[in-house]
Amino acid sequence: MSLTPGPLIAQTGGTRVYRFLDLPYSSRVAALGSKITSMPAEDLNFAFSNPALLGEAVNNNIILNYINYFSDINFGSVGYAFRTPLPVCFAAGLQYINYGSFTAADETGTITGTFSAAEYIFHLSASYSLPDSMLSVGISLKPLLSVLERYQSFGLVMDLGASYHTRDELFTAALLLRNVGFQVTPYVKGRREPVPFEIRAGLSAKLRHAPFRFVFTLQDLQKPNLLYPYPENPEDPDATFPEKKEYSGISRFAENAMRHTILGLEFIPVKSFVVSIGYNYRRRKELQVPARAGMVGFSIGAALRLKKFSISYGRATYHLAGASNHISFSTNLKNLFPGREL
Repeated sequence: MSLTPGPLIAQTGGTRVYRFLDLPYSSRVAALGSKITSMPAEDLNFAFSNPALLGEAVNNNIILNYINYFSDINFGSVGYAFRTPLPVCFAAGLQYINYGSFTAADETGTITGTFSAAEYIFHLSASYSLPDSMLSVGISLKPLLSVLERYQSFGLVMDLGASYHTRDELFTAALLLRNVGFQVTPYVKGRREPVPFEIRAGLSAKLRHAPFRFVFTLQDLQKPNLLYPYPENPEDPDATFPEKKEYSGISRFAENAMRHTILGLEFIPVKSFVVSIGYNYRRRKELQVPARAGMVGFSIGAALRLKKFSISYGRATYHLAGASNHISFSTNLKNLFPGREL
């Protein structure tokens, strides 16, 4: 008798390293479903989602983001946009995630101390607007460091984006190749793992005579099929996984299309105040408890622009167990150092 092992994949995730690259650091991005690709170049946080959205409007802006996540996990970011003599817009930033402190023990269960775990992403972004065109292209280089107890890994990825916007900035369309790169130094010598490469596309459109902006984002376009096996009865701990839920041709296409799509809506009654709502269907299908789906997959937030700074809050519901809370702050350095040439 012989046994031949083979891979068993029960979901679409878990096959890539550095998944913290997918976390939404901006409260407004989190409120719109946690991923955006196309928006007006009015918020520096958008440029860290797609470097092609970096523009002159955010020059000298500085952003701070903080997120209270699950199980005492915290993460955040800082970023700054600046100009040079070159006809290119630049921005730099740092993102981090701190998993907290853990109790260390040996194989017998004897406590030997504590250890920590944290990961960091460094950003250097640049964008260029083609002359006599509404088209912009951008690139973001992202060296990253992961420290998990005594295991360390270094990686290098980059984002490549392109965006088109109308002169009145009511419509934006964009394409993004995200996390193009590789693991330079693996956690275990000789065992390199793939990074979470993703292709996104999207468009946003604000109505000319109504205070609404619609945001559509298409995620994971590099993976056409986002369906996966799941138990017929999720409440039964002994449930078996069927090959795949049977969908008819049209319903299969619709289910797959919805898992690729993130829907967002912004209500802008006045220029200084924005309410954002998002719906991530894939998150809802993958993380909900069927008996009590609640608001899983939905997100909401608000942004207030004052004279010298902006502050915003976002809340995204991942599971019945709870939601993530995001706080963002931004200002222009000219407000902090009036009278200086920046």
